[in-house]
Amino acid sequence: RSGWRSSPRPFSLLVVSQKITTEQRGHLFLIGLNRPEKMNAADEQLLHELSLAYGELDRNKELRVGVVFAYGDHFTAGLDLFDVGPKMQKGKLQMVPEGGLDPWGISTKQVSKPVVMATRGTCYTLGVELALASDVVIAASDSKFGQLEVSRAILPFGGGTIRLPQVAGHARAMRYLLTGDRWGAQEALEMNMINEIVEPGEELERALELAQSIADQAPLAVQATLESARAADKEAEKANLFPRLAGLMGTKDVARGMKAFVTKKQAKFKGD
Repeated sequence: RSGWRSSPRPFSLLVVSQKITTEQRGHLFLIGLNRPEKMNAADEQLLHELSLAYGELDRNKELRVGVVFAYGDHFTAGLDLFDVGPKMQKGKLQMVPEGGLDPWGISTKQVSKPVVMATRGTCYTLGVELALASDVVIAASDSKFGQLEVSRAILPFGGGTIRLPQVAGHARAMRYLLTGDRWGAQEALEMNMINEIVEPGEELERALELAQSIADQAPLAVQATLESARAADKEAEKANLFPRLAGLMGTKDVARGMKAFVTKKQAKFKGD
């Protein structure tokens, strides 16, 4: 995976499970899909480990931003239907074990911290929905997206039917949701599904750069901003804006931010 291992790694601890890697790099939490021999197709074990990684991101106060990427040339081929198909038919697929969070924010609350995602190659079904549930998405120019569920006689159940029409518009979203056709990085950009397109191999480095920029900001303010932006009832959220602001004004980070403004120096926020 070119580029990403050459960047600075303060406080880095790489934890490798069989199908997901996690690494704390300062205030960043790198989550890697690690099943490249199967194009990172998600079986139940990978789903469990991914859920547990999101749970750790949510709970650990040292972590401010998640960065999701995949090993190999493809982000994910989607669900491993050989493994999860029979369990889905029997209603026995367990996606979120104890201590985990649904990465798609459907069966549990959504992770409370920002997630930056890097894609390349194939990014199908749950990969599309993971991008839609993320906050910033960097795509390599060779990224190919697809919501293929209708061709498997099922429907997207990770939020695709909800979020893709929201970001892309109803007509454009339904053109892909109802046909199972694929689309490329440029169209994903035009559909407001991704933020930037980069050369293959540069997507994680760029994702890390943006994630670090987010992590450098006041974490409580970032989380409050994220919660406000995600509010389902936008009209009701208007009444929450000043209470959210009032809750932040008593923090020590506000004083640090004000001092940084006066001195024209970068603030070192601590999340208190």
